[in-house]
Amino acid sequence: MKGVRFLLLFAFLCGSSVMAQKLTVSGTVCDSHKQPLSGVAVSSHSAVKGAVTDTKGRYSIAAARDSVLEFSIADFETARIKITGRRLNVTMTPDTAKPAIRVIPFSQQTPPSVIGPGNPNITVKNDDTPSKAAVIIISGTVYDHEMNPYPGVSVIVKNHNRGCLTDVNGKYTLSVNKGDTVMYSFIGFKTKEVKADRERIDVILQPQLIVPQPQVVAFDIQKRENIIGSVSAVGDQLRIPRAGYQIPTLYPVPEEEYQKHRENRFVAVIDEPLSTFSIDVDAASYGNMRRFLNQGQLPPSEAVRTEELINYFTYSYTQPDGKAPVNITAETGACPWNERHRLVKIGLKAKEIDSKLLPASNLVFLIDVSGSMFGPGRLDLVKSSLKLLVNNLREKDRIAIVVYAGQAGEVMPSTSGANREQIRGALDRLAAGGSTAGGAGIQLAYKIARKNFIKNGNNRIILCTDGDFNVGITSPRDLETLIENERQSGVFLTVLGYGMGNYKDNRMQTLAEKGNGNHAYIDNLQEANKVLVQEFGGTIFAVAKDVKLQLEFNPEHAQAYRLIGYESRLLNSEDFNDDTKDAGEMGVGHCVTAFYEVVPTGIPFADRSIDPLKYQKPTAKEKPKTTGSRELLTIKMRYKEPDSNTSKKIELPVIDTGGDKVTPDFRFAAAVAMFGQLLTNSSFKGNATYDAVISLAKKGLDNDEAGYRREFIRIAETAKNLSGQDSAD
Repeated sequence: MKGVRFLLLFAFLCGSSVMAQKLTVSGTVCDSHKQPLSGVAVSSHSAVKGAVTDTKGRYSIAAARDSVLEFSIADFETARIKITGRRLNVTMTPDTAKPAIRVIPFSQQTPPSVIGPGNPNITVKNDDTPSKAAVIIISGTVYDHEMNPYPGVSVIVKNHNRGCLTDVNGKYTLSVNKGDTVMYSFIGFKTKEVKADRERIDVILQPQLIVPQPQVVAFDIQKRENIIGSVSAVGDQLRIPRAGYQIPTLYPVPEEEYQKHRENRFVAVIDEPLSTFSIDVDAASYGNMRRFLNQGQLPPSEAVRTEELINYFTYSYTQPDGKAPVNITAETGACPWNERHRLVKIGLKAKEIDSKLLPASNLVFLIDVSGSMFGPGRLDLVKSSLKLLVNNLREKDRIAIVVYAGQAGEVMPSTSGANREQIRGALDRLAAGGSTAGGAGIQLAYKIARKNFIKNGNNRIILCTDGDFNVGITSPRDLETLIENERQSGVFLTVLGYGMGNYKDNRMQTLAEKGNGNHAYIDNLQEANKVLVQEFGGTIFAVAKDVKLQLEFNPEHAQAYRLIGYESRLLNSEDFNDDTKDAGEMGVGHCVTAFYEVVPTGIPFADRSIDPLKYQKPTAKEKPKTTGSRELLTIKMRYKEPDSNTSKKIELPVIDTGGDKVTPDFRFAAAVAMFGQLLTNSSFKGNATYDAVISLAKKGLDNDEAGYRREFIRIAETAKNLSGQDSAD
C-alpha cells in the first residue's frame, strides 16, 4: 500500500513539475512615451500560437518558463526578453534605419543591385534615413474638426516611406529628422502638412466636402444615394434623412468593382427537384460590409454576398468520426421572415488536426506593391498581417516572397520558417509605387511554388492585393483562364484583400473561386489575427477540394425552395457527378453553412409564372408519383482528397418534424441570413426588419468566446440607424 502511495505522489510531483514549465504570460507593450502599442506580434519558439497586442497594448501568450518572448512591429526594434514570471511589460524602441525594397523599372537601376538570383526586376533602394544626430521623436493626438480624437489617420514623413497610424485614441508616435515635413491624411479630410520642429504636435483635420457626382460602381452608373445610404444626392441638392441619429461624414465615393448577380428565386419542386451548388468558405464580403458600415455608409448591394456573411462565423457542428474529412448535419425550423415557410440549415464541418501534425508548407507570399497599395490600410497592414502568420511557422515550413508592380520579381527565395527575423526584415523593407502587373506576379508565384513543391505537403500562394490590376492581364475573364491553367499544378491559392476606394472585389472573387482557394478581406489587424492565427489551419491547409452539394426535394412535402445566397456558385444538375467541374475547398476545421427557404406542400404560394404561350398549348403536368417517404429532402455531397482527382460521395436524408425547436446556432445564422437580405433589399425578405435581426441574434450568443457575434449585433444596430428604419416599422 505504501508503495502505491509513493508512486502516486511521485507521479503527482512529476506532473506538477511539467505543468510548471508552461506559463501564461501577459502584460502591456508601450513605446518610449508610455503610449500603448497595438498590433505588436508576440511569439516564442516554445509557444504553440503567437499573440498580438490589442488596442490597449495588452497581450497574453502560453510559453515555457525561461524561454524568450519576441516582440515585433514595424518602425520599432524587435525586443527579445526572457520569461521569468507571469507578468512581463515591455517598452519598445523606435527603429530609425530600415531600408525599403521597391520595384523599379530595370532601365532605371544604376547600378543594378539584384535581390534573389536571376531577378533583375527588384532592387534595393535605401531611403534617406535620418542620421542619429538629427533624430527626434514626435508624438501627439489627431482630432477631427469637432475635436474628437481620430483613429486610423496616416502620419507620414513627406518624401520618405516612414510613417505610422493613429491608434483608437487618435495618438501617434514617430521618429523623424528635425525639420522634416509630416503629412496627416485620412479619407474625407484635407491633408495637413506640419513642420517637425518640436516633439509634441497635435493636429486638427478639416473635412473635405465632396460634390456628389454619378459614379461607376458594379459596372453601372449609380447616383451617390446608392452608395452612401444615409445622405443621398439629387442633382446638386442634398436630401437629409430623418432626424434621430448622427449624419456620417461625406467620404469620396469609392470607385470599386463588384460582380453583379441575379438573386436566387423560388423553384417549383415538380419542375426542378434537384438543386446543385459549390460550397463557399470565403468570408470577404463580411469584412468589406463591416468596413462600409464603420465608415457610416450602407454597402452597395453587389458587395453583399449573404452566404459569406453567414460563413464568417464558426458553428458547433459535429466533426467527422470516420475516414471522410467532412461531416454533414442538418436542422429545420420556422422561417423568421415568413412564418408559413420552413428554413433548412445545412452544416458541413471539416476535421480538426493538431497544428503539430499538419504537413510541411511551401508558401509563396505574393504581394502587390504597386502605387495603389500605398498607405497604412494597405501595404503597411499587409506587412503586419503576414508577420502574424510568420509567428506560427515551423522549421519545416518554407516561405518565398514575390512582389509585383510594373514588373514582378522574387524578393526572397524559399527560406525555412525558422528564419523569422530574415522573413520579417524582407517584409519591413517593402514599399509601394508603380503600376500593377498582377498577372505577371501570379505566373511568377506559381512558377516558384512549383519549383519548391513539397510532395504530400501544403503548397499554397498567399496573394495580398486590392485587385487593381492595370498592366498585362487585367479582366476577370482573362484572370479566370490564367488561374484555371495554373491550378492544375496542385498549388492552392489564398487571396487576402486590402484597401478601400479602388478595391476590385470581382477580380478577387474570380481568383479565389477558380484557383482552388479562399478569399478574406482584411480591414484591420484584428481581422488579420482571426484569419491567419485563430483560423490558421482552415485558411492554409486544405483537407478536401471540389466540394459540391446536391439536394433532392420530396414533392410530397416540399412545393418550392430557394437557396439563400451562393448565386455565383450554382452548378447544373449533371455537374455534381462530373469530376472535371471545379468547386470549393475546405480547410482544417472549416465550417460551411447554407440555408434553403422551403414552401411546404399545401401552403398557398404566389408563383411568379410566365405569360401563357401564344403558339402552343403546354401539356398538363401530372402530379409525380411519390414513394411515401417522410423525408423532406436528401443532401448529397461530393469531395476529393487534396491530392486526388476522383470524388467520393456522402448522403444524408432530412426529416422535418415541424415546430421551431432549433439550436442557438440556427437562430444566430438565420439572423445573419435575414440581415444579408435586408442589405441587398431582397425581393424575398418578407417581414424582415433590423430589430428582428438584432432580437434573433441575441438568442444565439452561446458560442461566442471571441466576441464576433456580439460585434455583429453592433453592426446590425449601425445598419439600422443608417437605413432610417424605425423600431416601429
